[in-house]
Amino acid sequence: MPGENLSRDEAQERAALLSVDSYDVFLDLRSAVGEPEPGAAADEPRTFRSVTTLRFRCAEPGAASFADLIAPSVTAVSLNGRDLDPGEVFDGSRVRLEDLAAENELVVDARCAYSRTGEGMHRFVDPEDGEVYLYTQYEPADARRVFADFEQPDLKAPFRFEVRAPEGWTVWSNGVGELADGVWKFAETKPISTYITAVVAGPYHYVTDSYSRAFDDGTTLEIPLGAMCRKGLAPHFDADDVFLVTKQGLDFFHDHFDYPYPFGKYDQAFVPEYNLGAMENPGLVTFREEYIFRGKVTQTSYEARANVILHEMAHMWFGDLVTMVWWDDLWLKESFADFMGTFANVGATRFTDAWITFANRRKAWAYRADQLPSTHPITADIRDLQDAKLNFDGITYAKGASVLKQLVAYVGQDAFLEGARRYFKRNAYGNTRLGDLLSALEETSGRDMAAWSRSWLQTAGVNSLTPQVILDAEGRVAELAVLQEAPESHPELRPHRVAVGLYRREDGDGPLVRYARAEVDVDGPRTVVTELAGAEAPALVLVNDDDLTYCKIRFDEGSLATLRDALGEITDPLARALCWSALWNLTRDAIVPARDFIALVLRFAGRESDIGVLQMLHAWANSALVNYAAPEWREQGEALLSEGALKELRLAEPGGEHQLAWARFFAAVASSETDLQLLQGLLEGTAKIDGLEVDQELRWAFLEPLAARGVADESVLAAELARDDTASGKRHQVRCLAARPSAAVKAQAWAAVVESDALSNALVEATISGFARPSRRDLLAPYAAKYFAAIDRVWAERSIQIGMDVVRGLFPALQDSPETLAATDAWLATHEDAPPALRRLVLESRDDLARALRGQACDIAAAG
Repeated sequence: MPGENLSRDEAQERAALLSVDSYDVFLDLRSAVGEPEPGAAADEPRTFRSVTTLRFRCAEPGAASFADLIAPSVTAVSLNGRDLDPGEVFDGSRVRLEDLAAENELVVDARCAYSRTGEGMHRFVDPEDGEVYLYTQYEPADARRVFADFEQPDLKAPFRFEVRAPEGWTVWSNGVGELADGVWKFAETKPISTYITAVVAGPYHYVTDSYSRAFDDGTTLEIPLGAMCRKGLAPHFDADDVFLVTKQGLDFFHDHFDYPYPFGKYDQAFVPEYNLGAMENPGLVTFREEYIFRGKVTQTSYEARANVILHEMAHMWFGDLVTMVWWDDLWLKESFADFMGTFANVGATRFTDAWITFANRRKAWAYRADQLPSTHPITADIRDLQDAKLNFDGITYAKGASVLKQLVAYVGQDAFLEGARRYFKRNAYGNTRLGDLLSALEETSGRDMAAWSRSWLQTAGVNSLTPQVILDAEGRVAELAVLQEAPESHPELRPHRVAVGLYRREDGDGPLVRYARAEVDVDGPRTVVTELAGAEAPALVLVNDDDLTYCKIRFDEGSLATLRDALGEITDPLARALCWSALWNLTRDAIVPARDFIALVLRFAGRESDIGVLQMLHAWANSALVNYAAPEWREQGEALLSEGALKELRLAEPGGEHQLAWARFFAAVASSETDLQLLQGLLEGTAKIDGLEVDQELRWAFLEPLAARGVADESVLAAELARDDTASGKRHQVRCLAARPSAAVKAQAWAAVVESDALSNALVEATISGFARPSRRDLLAPYAAKYFAAIDRVWAERSIQIGMDVVRGLFPALQDSPETLAATDAWLATHEDAPPALRRLVLESRDDLARALRGQACDIAAAG
């Protein structure tokens, strides 16, 4: 639609002209159940009535502006009591407003569409019981799909919602609600941005609790707590653990932020077919329902859920109370929430080793994103809403959080937190830019934050730090230096506060332990660590020990040799995780051959005590095989991995989480007839592994490789769906159906995603996942050319979320040849005027493909 992609310039002009006093929004959601509206065509969207009364001021009476609304139709528009012709002022995405007064009242009565893409007002029908569930998701700019608004973060206002819903439903919004005369009426919110307003409605299973906090001034804060999910998930809903982490987080943030939680109640909704991990709507946080575990999972899953709960809670201050002016400063909320999620997890919950997961998992996301051609400074240049959507990425989240961890080491934790406290108090319910935070941190730390910001927030790319060890005649350290390098594309060398650790074997051949450590400010290409001169010669030098900074760790030759022989002997789990992460980066950079990395996993992963690191190693080993191994070695590598996984599965403690992790990994790499027979036997109960409980989720994990290898056919999958006739079961079945090794199956899956918009976002995701299985690359070969022919149309016709899923998920990465690289380059050369967001997605996929080819060349060379 014209004007749907709001630009930064337009937003700045509107913010200079308008200020908003209030929103009153009425939604009639009774049409969510029953048959569609009488007379509606089969392809017409199901709609609901939305009436918005918007009061705002204009700095220049007589000027013109516009309101945002994406809706199939508008029934009536009035501005300051004047009826306007909807056909003239509404173009499908904007309502034109002319001759504005100093004070204005806009009333828009519209028919808005329920969504099946997870954007706007998402409508989900539970296949298990036919119940309908609704929820909203707006970030960055989809509130306009539900009500008329000024869709930009710096035009904050109080909101009052009223909702008429089907009988028997409960409705929630940001404020406390009550049902009166058939309408749910909600308390007025504090001034907030449009994208964090929310409505959840339906027959949800709802559990309550409460939180109380006494402050030093004698006041007490009482916060009603609620948690909800679909009725079908209620038997699996461990709300007590959700509430435990919630209370621990509220205590932690009250202790550290010195600003009481400002939004009244605290509901948390676990909702179906969610596009994100979660969303920080004040008073009504929404999460993907996969955080309710239907089967046995490892502690990594519980830790991840706690991290997300705390991440969203940190947003109540970083993002909701104080909000960025425009999406350029998205990091002002996301980087802080990502850092605070782990900081609070370690400081307040049972997950005291969460920094290990951060070092191993979150930073891997950041390192990948920061080496793509689309990398950008943490403070980004966001021209429009499409740019904003794509910048919810590894730079804004994980690199930003890593840099904040470096900042805490740089200025000190006390100065960092005091700066945050001043920032909240000065800017409460307002909007900020980079300088607002930096000025507060400069006051509390005494450090030059402008110089730090230029290096860390306003430049892109990741530095590599390599130790250089010179020994004297007695075999002791004469000099140890840290060499810093930067890629040619982003040559900035940054100041790093790092710890350098020296490790040796105890008693000659015992475990690897740290015997010396020094903290140093690395600045420039070479920094000498004077404190370590004279130390005993190390077997391993670990730059960035304790993970204080954001960098790629490299090794000297002696350290690399030690890791090849004794990686599993490092006693400290964080140091071990950092070494694994560094070795994975070396593999992705085509320095360590894929087969060597796989050999290290096979040799040492069985000794890994940290379950999160182990599961990451499984993912990396699989990626090494699929992407970076020489094509002619893949079959051998697959056999080695499945043999190693089965060996560790049988050795693992019966019933333990390591056993579960190895069982899932074995299923992921199983390929031989014997492997598949074992999976079948475990499903049918004719084979057993002591302690391994094959619950419903594990059954689907075993069925997917059986389907992909042609062993489990459509009838088997239909029987499994009958056994698990739920929304989760349907997603699994769709994924398995698309994984089957048949040209007809692949054609059907392609058509369902590319040629039709009938599938919901969750089923699009499942279909793409099954379609793009690596076991039969030959069946996917015809779709390389079709991909490049289709993506322009898909991007133009589908919502941005579905467009992103299709463009990323169907890129012909498994056709990893110079020919595919050339076809990608040809598309880019002939589509210089394509939407920048679309070009970015293709450029990123192109870079991944080129990296895969370099990795394969390295692996081929290793074979001699």
